[in-house]
Amino acid sequence: MPAASAIKVLVVDDQLSMRALVKTSLQQMGIRDIREAADGEAGLHELLAKPAHLVISDYNMPKQDGLSFLRAVRANPATAKTAFVMLTGRADKELVTRAVQYGVNNYVVKPFNVQQLREKLEAVFGKLT
Repeated sequence: MPAASAIKVLVVDDQLSMRALVKTSLQQMGIRDIREAADGEAGLHELLAKPAHLVISDYNMPKQDGLSFLRAVRANPATAKTAFVMLTGRADKELVTRAVQYGVNNYVVKPFNVQQLREKLEAVFGKLT
């Protein structure tokens, strides 16, 4: 049972409003160490500069989409074990299958609420305290 306050999170989404929504949801769960990036390319730089326990990434982003970002995270030994949750408006089987093949830990379909996000995170980390 990890303490939510001990989890370091990187939220990667090209929409500022969505990053703010995810951040607020995480804060409601007790998670305080939350950083942000606007696309996968910036997210990878941020993750390499300062590791996180969890990445929550949008799928549809400019420069580097969520799947490419996931592949880059998994390919780098320094970040390969980082938990990765894909955030997407698409829940089609092809996207989910590809994300699983690339090593995603879970996915959240937009729109979502705090309880749904908590359930997805607890499926990865165990019950948050």
